[in-house]
Amino acid sequence: MNKILKSIKYLAVFLFALFFIQCSSEENDDTGSNGSGNTPSLTASLSSLSFEDTQVGQNSQLKSFTLSHTNLSSDINLTTTSPFELSVDGSTFSTQLSLPVLTTSSLIFVRFIPDAINTFQENIVIQTTDIADDIVITLNGSGTPVIHNYLTFNRTRVAFGGGFNQTSVQTFNLHNDLSNIEAIKMYVKLTCPSGGCDEWDVFANVKVTDPLSGERYEMARFITPYWNDNSQLPRGFEFDVTDFKSMLTGNVELRIRTECWNAKGYEVSVDFDYIEGTPDYQYYGITRVLNYDNGSQAGVPYGVAHAFDLTRSINIPSNAQSTHLRTIISGWGQAASGDPDGRTCAEWCYRTHSVSINGANMFQHNLGPLGCASNPVSNQAPGNWTPDRAGWCPGMEVPTRIDSFTSSMAGTTFTFEYGFENWTNTTTDNSFYPISTFVIVKSDTPISRAVVVD
Repeated sequence: MNKILKSIKYLAVFLFALFFIQCSSEENDDTGSNGSGNTPSLTASLSSLSFEDTQVGQNSQLKSFTLSHTNLSSDINLTTTSPFELSVDGSTFSTQLSLPVLTTSSLIFVRFIPDAINTFQENIVIQTTDIADDIVITLNGSGTPVIHNYLTFNRTRVAFGGGFNQTSVQTFNLHNDLSNIEAIKMYVKLTCPSGGCDEWDVFANVKVTDPLSGERYEMARFITPYWNDNSQLPRGFEFDVTDFKSMLTGNVELRIRTECWNAKGYEVSVDFDYIEGTPDYQYYGITRVLNYDNGSQAGVPYGVAHAFDLTRSINIPSNAQSTHLRTIISGWGQAASGDPDGRTCAEWCYRTHSVSINGANMFQHNLGPLGCASNPVSNQAPGNWTPDRAGWCPGMEVPTRIDSFTSSMAGTTFTFEYGFENWTNTTTDNSFYPISTFVIVKSDTPISRAVVVD
């Protein structure tokens, strides 16, 4: 009887062991489509890619990621959408890739070629029939305008003495076709010569020569820093000079000037960005209204009788669709003002100027504090650069003041007068306001300049 029981016991253990082995074998057969007994896997080294801003029609820098996989028997398919493209060699690109399963990892290159000025967000979708869930990588990038850059003055030395001159006049070839130029930016970079920069904050500007009259038009004014350059600004001082686009084409004569009074001075570089886009109007015309702007003491005397004429008569073309005035003004001199705050004129005394049209005060220019202490060109020690001047700062662009008429003013003739706030200079010290004003007309049909009668 015991022998029979022992046999039954051994048979039961054998049958249980056989059943366990069979179940384990079936379970392993169900873990992968390749029957190898291992689970398929597919992973990407990242979940998103962001591209730097890229000019329309240009290729971005290449980005990449790695696909790692095991136990796959089917190809890996990658799909994206223009303006993004994929490649396995960094040379041939398309929006679709099919990767055979030959190695356990693949390096994938991605590039961005924007076709419009816009922000784009698309995906890369990665699929294989061996795995149910897709992998999705998010792509981001912004298309920016096409920019044509022109370097003009290139570290041109301007100084006084030592064989140098305060001014330099040169001719350059600039952009020819303005039909799709939306804006023109000018950058002025100051570099200290080997002997160091001028110790003082001085008047400086850039002018373009009017090919019709031969006059030089002040496009931009800046004040140099004490003791140093403007290298804290990657491209130097920035100015929007789109108003002068009708003169900034083809062969152009430019003049730079810094009112330095020693042989140190500066090395000055000037370059232009012509930015493609849709212009607000196809045609521009610009005419000089006031041009007392050849130096700090060439401006209009303030607080005393003078012979400077600040009135004009202006006739606007009949097809003008937009009209505005463009003024640059800064004050110089240390005449005691009698103001309660004791600020001297015209460098320090806060004033509000007026622009009268047909005898009515239409526009105001507030020459007040700009926050000189927060100027990013802060490396001006031991100069007195932090206190606020009246409408300008050492080592900064002098503001350009735009006065836009609410109507086109087409076909009208009006009177213009620039007015200073009343003040009488009772000292023997001088006070000046160097000033330039222009009238700009625009139209989508060819337009003549406004006619200005002194």
